[in-house]
Amino acid sequence: MIKVASYNIHKGIGLDRRRNPERVLEVLHEIDADVIALQEADRRFGAKACVLPHNLLEEHGDWIPVDFGLRSLSMGWHGNVILVRKSAQVLDGEAIHLPSLEPRGAVMADVRLGSETIRVLGMHLDLSGLWRRKQAATILSHVDTCTDRHPTVLMGDLNEWSAGSGCLRDFGRDYAFAETGASFHSRRAIARLDRIMVSRELKVVECGVHASAAARKASDHLPIWAMLEAL
Repeated sequence: MIKVASYNIHKGIGLDRRRNPERVLEVLHEIDADVIALQEADRRFGAKACVLPHNLLEEHGDWIPVDFGLRSLSMGWHGNVILVRKSAQVLDGEAIHLPSLEPRGAVMADVRLGSETIRVLGMHLDLSGLWRRKQAATILSHVDTCTDRHPTVLMGDLNEWSAGSGCLRDFGRDYAFAETGASFHSRRAIARLDRIMVSRELKVVECGVHASAAARKASDHLPIWAMLEAL
């Protein structure tokens, strides 16, 4: 089985308004997932450096970031990062340009963990429902046109407040949702803004929201996770 997780780390700024990457890393250790999609992992201005320093991750984490070959100081694309176990093999990785009013994007990687290979997409969609649906269509089209096929996981902050309409309906035509639960706001979660979706080749064995004391302080979102099994 493979454990995946998605976490909007809010640029490393916790509810105490302090930027604390060590606290984010503590939460990642608690979750202990094989593949992690991060959102808001870059600073907003300037060179948009990643808020989770490479040396901190290298020395104190069991993960490496997928290299998308874009900004030198950033780990990902528009704040989207995919972390994988150091023992994993990254077969391919690319950034996906999304139509948007805000700076938005998605990232994709094919990852081999042991004998299993999965395709992982991390995303952070727009605040506008119209643009979210356009972005969902772009992501789905991009996956559909890939030459190689792999069991696929879509993860991220969809910014969708509805229960089952909008972009949820679009993704739901081809992907099953892991029923992880409400993840926003971390102090008192009431909305399922963060989602994990899987293709038909994968089964969600177990899933949930990680609501430890550290997670409730580290970001305004709680991380979500799922244990997956190939069918």
